[in-house]
Formats: sequence, structure tokens, C-alpha cells
Amino acid sequence: MRIDLHNHTTRCNHAEGTIDEYIARAIELGIDIYGFSEHAPMNFDSHYRLGFNEMEEYTNDILNLKEKYQDRIEILLGYEVDYLQGHMDERVLTSKVDYLIGSVHFLDKWGFDNPEFIGGWKERDINDIWQEYFDAIESMATTGYFDIVGHFDLIKVFKFMPTKDIRVLAKNALLAIKKSGMVLELNGAGLRKPIKEIYPSQMLLEVAYEMNIPITFSSDAHAVEQVGFGYHEVVALAKKIGYTKVVTFEQREQELITF
Repeated sequence: MRIDLHNHTTRCNHAEGTIDEYIARAIELGIDIYGFSEHAPMNFDSHYRLGFNEMEEYTNDILNLKEKYQDRIEILLGYEVDYLQGHMDERVLTSKVDYLIGSVHFLDKWGFDNPEFIGGWKERDINDIWQEYFDAIESMATTGYFDIVGHFDLIKVFKFMPTKDIRVLAKNALLAIKKSGMVLELNGAGLRKPIKEIYPSQMLLEVAYEMNIPITFSSDAHAVEQVGFGYHEVVALAKKIGYTKVVTFEQREQELITF
């Protein structure tokens, strides 16, 4: 069973291709369960996400295509939600979806993974930045709002690596994820970024496996050619660690399936 739960549409204003094209590519690749998880609206960084006035249209688009393609592929509806205190919205958090991905893209409104703001890495101690990031992940997990942790170690994207043991920096975040019952995604997008590595790293995934934290698979596609990106590498890593099952969702309920 092949699944890919983290994918975008042009409604985020930084993706290309129609929804039908994404689905056609997923079917071509033999993906069984394909999830759209558009960048959820919020009152910050509004250009890189759909607007609140588009939520109903986005939902209808996905649900209509879910019915249209029901005999060929299972389509799920979700959001990728930026965890940013003071900017999350109840309209998103209580929306009727299959799952919510919680992601950290901002540290005190600094978009650390955006090339436009890469200069921010020179202004602070790298160990402190990494710790602040994992502290934010920990805080996100404790809210109980989300089902999936998006690209768990996204902070590594530009290869600014800490001198401290990353497993120590991430320990409390992983404990909070375990306690919350959240799922870690293995996200192939890191393979097409400067870090050239899956999110999360093998080192962190080994810790997650020891803690019995479940996983799911994602390509984080923002273009049709990125659908299913890195799938074979992601599956190989999961199997190497010892995983044999991944999680899919229906109306916020987890289901374990063999991959």
C-alpha cells in the first residue's frame, strides 16, 4: 500500500499544476492513498497560503475529486498548519478534515527555511536556534490540535548544523509527540533541498522507532513532477530502521497499514 499525505495546490500561491494533474500523476505512480494538505490560512505571511475566503472552495474541490476518482485512488483532505502562537485560527483547527499537519516554519516570525531570510542564521548561535526550533515542536505537540508532525527536523534545511547532539536537542519534542499520539511523517522533500536528506534524519528516526512513534509518508509536492518524490528512499529508510506499517487517516482517526 503506497501513500503520500503531504501535498499542495496552487491555492498556496507557490505551487504549480492543477489538482487533476497531481491526481493523474499519483495514479500513474501507483499511489493508493493521496492527501492534499494545503497551507492553512492565518493572519500572518498570508501570501504563501490560501485565504480564509477560499477554505470552502478548497474543501469542495478536494471532496468533488475524491468522488470523481473514487474507483482509482483514495483522496484525503487536510491542512498543513503553521504552529505560530497568536496566529492559529479556530476555523482551521476545528475544520472537518481527515488530518491536520502541524509544522514549524517560523521562529518568532523569522522564516528560517525561506532563502529570502537566510541571513538570520548569522545573527544567533546555531545551537540556540536548533533548540528553539525543537522547543516549538514540543509546544506544538502539547496542544493536541494536530495529527501529523510536518518535516520534523526542517531546521536542517540549509545545512547549518549544531555542535550539540541533535538527539538531545530533540528529546523533549519526541517525548511530547509520543505523549500526544501524533505521527511523524517521513518527508522526501529534504532530498531536493540543500541538506539532501529525508526529514527526519536516520538518527532521529531511530529514536522515534525505539519510542514506538508511528510514521506516515509524504512527498510535500508543490509541482506535479514532485508527486511521490523520494518515495523509494523514504520506504528504504523506514524498513532499515524496522518499521513495517504506516498511518493513514479518515476524519482524524488513525489507521495502520502495511507498506
